[in-house]
Amino acid sequence: MTRSATTQPQARAVHRRAALLDAAAALLAEGGSAAVSHRAVAQRAALPLAATTYYFASRDELIAEAFGRLVDHELAFMRETGLDDLMDGLAGRDRAQQLGLWELYLHAGREPGVLRTHARRWSEGCQAVVADLLGVPVHDPRAQLLYSAMCGVWLAYIVDGRPLDEVRQLLRLATEAATRPS
Repeated sequence: MTRSATTQPQARAVHRRAALLDAAAALLAEGGSAAVSHRAVAQRAALPLAATTYYFASRDELIAEAFGRLVDHELAFMRETGLDDLMDGLAGRDRAQQLGLWELYLHAGREPGVLRTHARRWSEGCQAVVADLLGVPVHDPRAQLLYSAMCGVWLAYIVDGRPLDEVRQLLRLATEAATRPS
């Protein structure tokens, strides 16, 4: 076999798997984990149903990997955003996607394994971004305080629709507390 003959199917496989993960992530964002099935993912990705079961042994594996993909996107977004713009940036994100992320994050508390690994990676990654933005080590209590406050404010915004001005004020107070000299 020539080199192009062996790399062509590999590239196709990588593309198909990515399309399935993107479709699963979109479904998670739109309707949470209940919206994800092999059939729905295949349909969204415009691929045969057999492709989902070829690349993902179970629905749980598909959801966990799609969650990992959402986490990667969220962390990349947060790394690109400054501290002052972070809450506005999060507020501008797709609410359904944010709900999907938090739903899976909370569900990971009941499900050991890959889902919990992605949840931990997300929380540790978020705290690292906050520490970086503050210019302190990741385990500095100020970074932990601000990260914890952000989580609460973020959840209040996306779940019960707290006004953005209130969210900004709370985040500003938390930031001031976290950046106050010891």
